[in-house]
Amino acid sequence: MTVPIWAWAAVLGVILLMLAVDLFAHRKAHVVGVREALAWSGVWVTLGVAFGAVVWWVWGAELAGQYFAGYVIEKSLAVDNVFVFAIIFGYFAVPREHQHRILFYGVLGALVFRAVFIAAGSALLASFAWILYVFGAFLVLTGIRMALHRSETVDYERNVVLRAFRRLVPSTDVHHGKKFLVREAGRWVATPLLAVLVLIEVTDVVFAVDSIPAIFAVTQEPFLVFTSNAFAILGLRALYFLLADLMHRFVYLKIGLALVLVWVGVKMLLLEVYKIPTGLSLAVVGLILATAVVASLRRTRAVSADAPVRDSLPGKAPGSGPR
Repeated sequence: MTVPIWAWAAVLGVILLMLAVDLFAHRKAHVVGVREALAWSGVWVTLGVAFGAVVWWVWGAELAGQYFAGYVIEKSLAVDNVFVFAIIFGYFAVPREHQHRILFYGVLGALVFRAVFIAAGSALLASFAWILYVFGAFLVLTGIRMALHRSETVDYERNVVLRAFRRLVPSTDVHHGKKFLVREAGRWVATPLLAVLVLIEVTDVVFAVDSIPAIFAVTQEPFLVFTSNAFAILGLRALYFLLADLMHRFVYLKIGLALVLVWVGVKMLLLEVYKIPTGLSLAVVGLILATAVVASLRRTRAVSADAPVRDSLPGKAPGSGPR
């Protein structure tokens, strides 16, 4: 797959433009409701699908299928981020009108870190083809661990990242609107929002350790790995506001995500034995996720819709190792 420099520049331009539009649309702090989140989710999904159509038109169905497979895998794994974001926001009592701002900077950081991870992964694959099997084994083990520890809870007071942050950065426990830093007693101190932002960024890095190898399982083209990841990540904020209040309903989703990781890991391990078609791989991922969602909704249809999110979700502490 040959991708000219102008194509990379055009994609980055579209991403920056959409981020600017999103920032302008949310320039005033406000609570993002379900209707607004649904509209923005539609915008981001349409953008991701439209780019897949461009890939199909320029490079053909096979590469477009690889892009869509990577997009669906990243989009599904992003739901796990939503679980943790909900826990972090609940734990630190972050006002809902300021959550979008934190997630905006979180997405910026995620795009940068994932670009670095993708570049490193591509360089490793170019030099050591056997690294694919390491990625595959890692994904299988990570999926098994996720399934076995899906009900773990988090005590952020003992979290390595938060304790290090508080030790290195003077902090206050008092919220000051949307500010990350304020002056107290003649010195700058960090508000809880800055601590939350640091945790969000570290969480994105930890989750990228899973999602980047998972996308390499369906395509080794750096352009497709980056774009499928980027267009999926762009919709993360809208996805959070759309699903955060319903996360207590998705009781089997962790198992579904674990099975997705195991599936793509096995696909990677079998590359020299049998190359599973991209369409079949995408269909299996879709079937796993649909089954997990339907089973969850059936299991929890009698659960009160106002169940506390923080008390009902399993979590993961950034800094405590892979999921």
